[in-house]
Amino acid sequence: MRAAVVTTFGGPEAVRIVETEVPEPVAGQVRIKVAAATLNPVDAGVRAGVFGGTGGRIGLGWDAAGTVDAVGPAEGSGSGSGSGGAWSVGDEVVALDYGTGKPLGTHAEYVVVDADAVAPAPRTADAVEAATLPLNALTAAQALDLLELAPGRSLLVTGAAGAVGGYAVQLAAHQGVSVTALARPEDAELVRSLGAAHFAGGTVEAGGFDAVLDAAVLGEAALAWVRDGGAYVGVIPGASPAPVRGVRVGTVEVSADGARLARLAGLVDEGVLTLRVAETYALDEAPKAHARLAEGGVRGRLVLVP
Repeated sequence: MRAAVVTTFGGPEAVRIVETEVPEPVAGQVRIKVAAATLNPVDAGVRAGVFGGTGGRIGLGWDAAGTVDAVGPAEGSGSGSGSGGAWSVGDEVVALDYGTGKPLGTHAEYVVVDADAVAPAPRTADAVEAATLPLNALTAAQALDLLELAPGRSLLVTGAAGAVGGYAVQLAAHQGVSVTALARPEDAELVRSLGAAHFAGGTVEAGGFDAVLDAAVLGEAALAWVRDGGAYVGVIPGASPAPVRGVRVGTVEVSADGARLARLAGLVDEGVLTLRVAETYALDEAPKAHARLAEGGVRGRLVLVP
């Protein structure tokens, strides 16, 4: 099968398409025939060596949408219909394949993932659209969990027009939180359509919000917008500013959660969450997609189609 990998760190030109063996699932895993896989900023970080590595081959891609192709063998046996739980060959699914140092990722024709990282694909979306859901929506949902906001509380989302920020706006608004979106002026209409009650395109009031979800990674500047005793959550693990004024500070590190992903897929079908695709590329065009991501200004996600 074909897969996008890096063997040396660098720019978009470091991405290589290689031929490799189709991976085999073990107990507790399923194999997905990938129909679409999203390109995320974390993939650019892996490609550039931000997360380090020991050399050799590193696979790219965290998001996948496709069809269950095989399930792992049952515990204690070498064969048989297996331990993929409720999954059967032919099921249409989405999944998060977490990790920055794996030899293969979702940017491939097939991927093996833990069965409990898989969820039914949204019924109302095609595979390209569905592939944009797992990483970014789970990150937004788990960040909101950390903020612990009750209905009626105020939340500022920075980078609200981005993928994580956009999902955060929609999820928070759905939970009854009063959302202010911080984004570029040209994105005002977009973030309001996602459910933001207010738009901040310039000056933001210091201490004016119960919480900030800092999807734009502004750090201390965003922390200043939280009221005394409020809460701040960033999206880069371990990269939060030092706490001040009694503000509770943390970062989200996304984790695979098939049950939560299934609920998010349900929200897509209910019209609560919007799946945004910017452009699609063939898997062989992965270096070109990385170059487009590096240009910036992408609204929605770039998606690779094997």
